[in-house]
Amino acid sequence: MRSRVRAQCIKELLQFRRDRLTLGLAFLLPLLSLLILGFAIRLETKHIPIVVQDLDRSHLSYAFTDRLFATDQFHPSRWRGTDPVAAIDRGSARAAVIIPPDFSRRLKAGKPSTVQVLVDGTDANNARVIRNSLQATTEFFLRDQDLIDASQPVRARTRLWFNPGRKESLYIVPGVYAVVLWIFPSLLAAIAMVREKEKQTILQVYASGIGPGELLLGKGLAYLLVGGAMALVVMGLGSLIFGVGFAGDPTPLLVGTTLYLASAVSFGLLLGARSATQNAAVQGVSLIGFLTALLLSGFIYPVSNIPFPLSLVSAIVPARYFIVISRDAYVRGTGWPGVAFDVLVVLVSAVVLFVAALRSLGAMQLDAGAGR
Repeated sequence: MRSRVRAQCIKELLQFRRDRLTLGLAFLLPLLSLLILGFAIRLETKHIPIVVQDLDRSHLSYAFTDRLFATDQFHPSRWRGTDPVAAIDRGSARAAVIIPPDFSRRLKAGKPSTVQVLVDGTDANNARVIRNSLQATTEFFLRDQDLIDASQPVRARTRLWFNPGRKESLYIVPGVYAVVLWIFPSLLAAIAMVREKEKQTILQVYASGIGPGELLLGKGLAYLLVGGAMALVVMGLGSLIFGVGFAGDPTPLLVGTTLYLASAVSFGLLLGARSATQNAAVQGVSLIGFLTALLLSGFIYPVSNIPFPLSLVSAIVPARYFIVISRDAYVRGTGWPGVAFDVLVVLVSAVVLFVAALRSLGAMQLDAGAGR
């Protein structure tokens, strides 16, 4: 059995090496995906265009305006006329800040002054970010100008844990690893499996006496090795380009990546065994694999935000658990105590998918034997 599995694995690796298109699919496209997703996805909105109508024109109102544009969160938008709402209506600004004419006089007298803020609510999430940012900037301005009573009995001091610099690549890039390492190994395995059916070479495999389990193990081992090389290249370049390094014990990531690749390859073998053509296999990986890994894994949106019944589908998506493993290795650094359950789930998914692929291939072998 070992010799047949080894021979099947070597045959797959030789075919893989001779196919330039497959080589590009294995290494070029994952790198392009890493660069596109790593640089394009940004969860924190920056450089938000806003307009400020200063009706007070005092030292304090100028200081308040300068504070709004002191960071890269907001930038001034040009507008004409006397109505700042028109800038929001035209889409040239996302918010308008209107400073009243008695702004400095009331503040110097110890009285509250109301600053009107109009926010474009077309994008609810973006509107929430603008509102919170403007509130935080206003509170900072009041503290900086000693306009807040220092005798307040309760004052919150917030400290960001694990990622104090709010570096978005620490959150995005480990998630990209999960998406890339799920899509491309499963796609390669699915194409390799269905190619045997299209060229009718699988009948020769059956005639040689190799069993479905040996066939799957040989193909799976070959593309597990390819996936391992892919993971080394993608993670290595991701660390160099985005400056993402290990935060703690890397062994959960090493074990989890191996099991995750085995799960992805088994998923591809299952789709290849169930598909009649390469187009069908590619569409199956794209529809089932890519969409679930991208949208139902917690890569972009928190898993807790996924509504029922899609939350039930999310519970069986292996990418959901590998993202936890990957982000823990690069951001949190808690190690095995924090991700042992997720590694176990990835292991179970690999076993379940391989058994499903084995049953599908066994049924197909029986149908082929009956046809003969």
